[in-house]
Amino acid sequence: MKTKGWDHSLKNITSNLDVKPIYKATVGSVFVDYAPEFFKGLGITLAFSVISVFLALFLGAVLCLGKVSEIKPLEIITTAYIEIIRGVPLLLQLLLIYALMPRIDYGKFLNSEIIAAILALFLNSGAYVAEIFRSGIQAVDKGQMEAGRALGLSKWQTMRKVIIPQAIKNVLPSIGNELIMVIKETSLASTVDAGIGELMSVKKQITASSFINIPPFIVIAAMYFVVTFSLSKVVGYIERRLEA
Repeated sequence: MKTKGWDHSLKNITSNLDVKPIYKATVGSVFVDYAPEFFKGLGITLAFSVISVFLALFLGAVLCLGKVSEIKPLEIITTAYIEIIRGVPLLLQLLLIYALMPRIDYGKFLNSEIIAAILALFLNSGAYVAEIFRSGIQAVDKGQMEAGRALGLSKWQTMRKVIIPQAIKNVLPSIGNELIMVIKETSLASTVDAGIGELMSVKKQITASSFINIPPFIVIAAMYFVVTFSLSKVVGYIERRLEA
């Protein structure tokens, strides 16, 4: 129980304190002060996204061909992969891949954390790209296949020379949307290690060093929005041109 004398002494102590904030963090000041870190993080985010989608295109093409294949075991394996990957959260896939990976450290840009992040992103995205390709192929009129076979082409030759070129035109907008999704999903990479360097990792580093919490969130949200909104407009433009 506090005594009157103790209360009086405490007031004397606190009255002599002159506590002033050394740095008043606002969204604008945080953006200006940490601009190099933010833009570096954005560059790493975009690099992760482009690399992952590029690899996912090849994986998706293989999975798609397997799923539409007449070879039953191949169809079952590819279908199982697609359904499992699409049914399990990406965060769980990322953490599982990182846990199973051997520790690798060949420098700042080639280590276990970065490899696990890219692996998880492209293995996950590949399953969705496979479905995009499949829907694009199915959107091509079935008469195209029959016409190709009537001209003496094999099924594979008809797919390669007639169906796939038309399917690519159909799927371009969806591939652009998949890139937008992957850009946002890169934010999960920071759960593995805040040193990876993408945008959410930058936020963690800023907060750890300066105890500034909310303004970095707002800056990063704005950067994500600007990038994804701009890309969505580009995808919309491409889609309108293809339909013209």
